[in-house]
Amino acid sequence: RESVLNMTLDFLRRMEQEDLAEQLHSSKDGLQRRLKSVLQRRFSHVVEGVAKSASPAPLNQLYKELYITEGGASEVDQEHEVRCIEAASRKRTVKEITVKCEDIFKGPAHRQGPIRTVLTTGVAGVGKTVLTQKFSLDWAEGKTNQDVQLLFPFTFREFNVLRGTEFSLVGLMYHFFSETKGLCRFEDVQVLFIFDGLDECRLPLDFTKTKALTDPTESTSIEVLLVNLIRGSLLPSARLWITTRPAAANQIPADCVSMVTEVRGFADPQKEQYFRTMFRDELQATAVISHIKSIRTLYIMCRIPVFCWILSRVLLHLMETRESGVLPHTLTQMYIHFLVVQAKVESLKYDSREVTDQPWTPETRKMVRSLGKLAFEQLQKGNLIFYESDLSDCGLDAAEISVYSGVFTQVFREEPGLYQDKVYCFIHLTVQEFLAALHVHQTFYSSGVNLLQPGQPSASQDSKELFYQSAIDQALLSPNGHWDLFLRFLLGLSLPTNQSLLQGLLPQTGGAAEEAAVYLKLKMNEWPTNFVLVTYSKSLMCKLPRSDTTRSTVCIIACTNVLSQRATMKPKHLFFSSRLMASNVGEVGCTALSKALSCKSSCLTELDLSFNSLRDSGVQLLTEGLQSSHCTVQSLRYQSIQAPFFLEICGPLSSILSRSGVRLLDLSNNDLTDSGVEQLSVGLKSPMCKVETLRFGSITFKFEMFRT
Repeated sequence: RESVLNMTLDFLRRMEQEDLAEQLHSSKDGLQRRLKSVLQRRFSHVVEGVAKSASPAPLNQLYKELYITEGGASEVDQEHEVRCIEAASRKRTVKEITVKCEDIFKGPAHRQGPIRTVLTTGVAGVGKTVLTQKFSLDWAEGKTNQDVQLLFPFTFREFNVLRGTEFSLVGLMYHFFSETKGLCRFEDVQVLFIFDGLDECRLPLDFTKTKALTDPTESTSIEVLLVNLIRGSLLPSARLWITTRPAAANQIPADCVSMVTEVRGFADPQKEQYFRTMFRDELQATAVISHIKSIRTLYIMCRIPVFCWILSRVLLHLMETRESGVLPHTLTQMYIHFLVVQAKVESLKYDSREVTDQPWTPETRKMVRSLGKLAFEQLQKGNLIFYESDLSDCGLDAAEISVYSGVFTQVFREEPGLYQDKVYCFIHLTVQEFLAALHVHQTFYSSGVNLLQPGQPSASQDSKELFYQSAIDQALLSPNGHWDLFLRFLLGLSLPTNQSLLQGLLPQTGGAAEEAAVYLKLKMNEWPTNFVLVTYSKSLMCKLPRSDTTRSTVCIIACTNVLSQRATMKPKHLFFSSRLMASNVGEVGCTALSKALSCKSSCLTELDLSFNSLRDSGVQLLTEGLQSSHCTVQSLRYQSIQAPFFLEICGPLSSILSRSGVRLLDLSNNDLTDSGVEQLSVGLKSPMCKVETLRFGSITFKFEMFRT
């Protein structure tokens, strides 16, 4: 009887466990169905570009495949993001491993073991958020990753507003997703958490001092919950996907990350596909794509989907209205047109006419002043997202922002059960930088106040020089180059051709290149080593501190922009001294140089790149510039370059010699190998080669190889 009783008890226990398991399974299935329904409603449609400016479009139709690679910036990256985009556009020597959106947790074939936490980096506007939305929608529609039983997408913006409050993990899930009520054991299911926008996090995530937490039902601060989830103390079986801009990637310790991926945005085929979608007329689409490809800066920036949206909006308007016979060729021109287009949209709110020829009404002028003030003051603080308190500190009423929806996007969600809070940001960092430069320029020429250096005298010829001097200082003193684009916009706004596009908003002030050049000349007394020399009709010299890559890059860009835009100044030389080797003229400097060499107004006749160990990408850029039909360089010097790097330039140099007007080639003090000689001889023997003087100095070579 005892044996029968034990068997009966065992049977009842098994039945009870199976019944409980079945109930739990049924509960999970019901929760999963409800959760998928919520996510489908939330992510099935999105608004492209600016919130409230257009009807939502189906995400599955709007989404274009993004270029994602394994690897990326798991450490801090302080460079300006435009530089990051330019660097990403270069051809890389190592074959990259691409990752599809749906396979983000599967990893490439060479990886072994499970992937718990994926950190995905990418510059602002490159499509990280849309990527997570597409991933969530595909899961909710049952298309991919069905081994995941519950998926919870969050943004750090949502977490920011909970600072100072306490939740358990179970309570936090119920706070955002009421469908989870009754589910207490997340350990029994495969859960995936998506945390989007780490760079927007305002919580103190301390991975060294935060106490360990393992109980999902224990209440604590939101930052402690997040740290323990990421660290793996809480729900170690859960998967996490964190997205961030590169500058904030190092907030997550490397040992907490299984794999790093990078979103590069649109590859070249996707760029063309996007514009063919926006411009349905085949001839119009072809003309647009051809124009964008001809402008290197615009084409590189088209990696960013939101930039494609801005550019297509501008080009559509110009083609429909035929207001301008010239399409934008620079970032400054593009954002000027964008501002005008958006101002006209706002003017319609105050004008009963269907078409408004004059965008500058009292209301739109106020809009530009307010947004420019906010853009500049927040740029000084390093803020790219703003809350209502930030607006109040700037003297803006949050209720006014909806009026400015054309240039300013209000980002907040109104989903059921979601904590609601209004968060504001410009649609892209470059828009904020442009409006900040516009505000500084407008303030100086309307009131004489230099916002970059308060307390200066009212506007005069002398103070103009000081005005641009302070702008250059701002860029030079920035350790990470985050004021470079601001300076580019400010100088661009000083050009009469650009001012005419903003007639009615900006005064016609004349050019600023002379004022900028004068200040660069003054710098030679401050910095006694390492210099960039540009000779105009009057000598101009800018000396740079030793081993200061940031400052040298800023000055290279400033000088070459002047060379590109001010042909009347007729420069004769651009010289990089031997001491600049320590500063390493890199890709950004080579990009600027290539632009100056290939512009229609180029009149540069001598170029000396001696003592610089140029990398493949830099050589490629300079080759493009030197081979341009507009290039006027006749004297080219490559002296004393380290042997391995010199060998790398022999092939491109041979190509340059056969397709350029170079008459003097100085290769003194280089150790030229047989293979290098063979490569150079091809260009030298070309019937198109114009070299008259060839200097080798102390190098050893097989002379007979140069005989024709």
